[in-house]
Amino acid sequence: MAIGVLSLLGFQLVDSAFIARLGTTPLAAQSFTFPLSFLIIGVQVGMGIAIAALISRTLGANDLARARRLGGLVLSAGAITIGVLALILWVAHRPLFLRLGADDATLVLIRNYWAPQLLAAWLGANLYFGYSLFRAHGDTRLPGKLMVMTSLVNLLLDPLLIFGIGPWPGLGLAGAAWATVLAFFTGLTILGSRLKATDWLARHGLVEEAKRSALPFAGIAGPAMIGQLMPPLAAMLAISIVATLGETTVAAWGLASRLETVSLMVVLALTMSLPPWLGRCYGARDWAQVERLMHLAFRVVLVWQLAIGVALAAAAPWVALALSGHPEVRNELAILMRFMLPSYALLGICMLVVSAGNALGWPLGAMLMSGVRLFVCYLPCLWLGAQLAGVTGLAAGAAIGNALAGTLAWQLYRRGICSARLKVVE
Repeated sequence: MAIGVLSLLGFQLVDSAFIARLGTTPLAAQSFTFPLSFLIIGVQVGMGIAIAALISRTLGANDLARARRLGGLVLSAGAITIGVLALILWVAHRPLFLRLGADDATLVLIRNYWAPQLLAAWLGANLYFGYSLFRAHGDTRLPGKLMVMTSLVNLLLDPLLIFGIGPWPGLGLAGAAWATVLAFFTGLTILGSRLKATDWLARHGLVEEAKRSALPFAGIAGPAMIGQLMPPLAAMLAISIVATLGETTVAAWGLASRLETVSLMVVLALTMSLPPWLGRCYGARDWAQVERLMHLAFRVVLVWQLAIGVALAAAAPWVALALSGHPEVRNELAILMRFMLPSYALLGICMLVVSAGNALGWPLGAMLMSGVRLFVCYLPCLWLGAQLAGVTGLAAGAAIGNALAGTLAWQLYRRGICSARLKVVE
């Protein structure tokens, strides 16, 4: 999963690097779309968490017939839900982007990019739901391979569609979105053919299963989805804060956001692969094994994130030079990298605790932790830093917010484990 996540997030960074060659305005236009893209991702990840949890628990109970019904139900319901959300975001895109701070010139670029990007988001969501189904059945290899394959397809198509080749002109910013559409469509085609070869989906009894599973699904997906929707909401507020510092800072922030997701690849892989394992331990009330797994994950995250964070921070000028051709964007990106990347070690601890909470029967606690991280720790520090010291204060505020969130999440986890052990003893 780490290899797959690296390749998937890597192609998003490659998108931004190619777009940066078009100029600061196209890069800023793409950056304005990130919060709404994260909104779609938040919904799909929340649903994916519920998919993996319900199906893995059902398989653990050896109820294969119900697992097949759940598989068919969640794939169809997920496609409809994301499709409706994408339509809403297209219809309301102008007032939304104006609210985020885009001007009329940037809005023209956004409009040409946003339609194919929404199509790509819908295809990507369906692909993700398929990944969740495979992970629930214990197969992480196919999702990882498909992530790598779609990333390579996108990498090959990006320069052709953005810049053109020979007599065929490029599509500019929109070309990046169309490359993603074709990459995800290719992956979805392969995933569909593999699903047909399995016995994981049922076509009958879905209505009755929907009635039976609606409340359990909502009990997991509801808090998880709200928790996943908080980051895009916070990202909207963050980009509004960043926009007050100018278009150059918005462009640098967009590149820093891409670097953030790439540097967090191990954390993201753990948040996808660890919950099904924790869920089975939860079903067996094996809290000692839960602690062993979580402590191992904490150590991996701390060592990895500190190592990669410090290394990238030291190489910030050269990384910024590779990602952007604009001197001011490069300088501001280097400042953001030096402060923010090392702080992702404690951010990773927070992400692990939130992910584990959804698997261990603490969905409300996980949701509240997400809210505290973003709206109590992160955004206030971000705003205060921007007000006091511009770009440098912005970067320092983000780092301080991440550190506070990781510390609070660790305390929440320890209390949850102690409470669970007491219940077992009683």
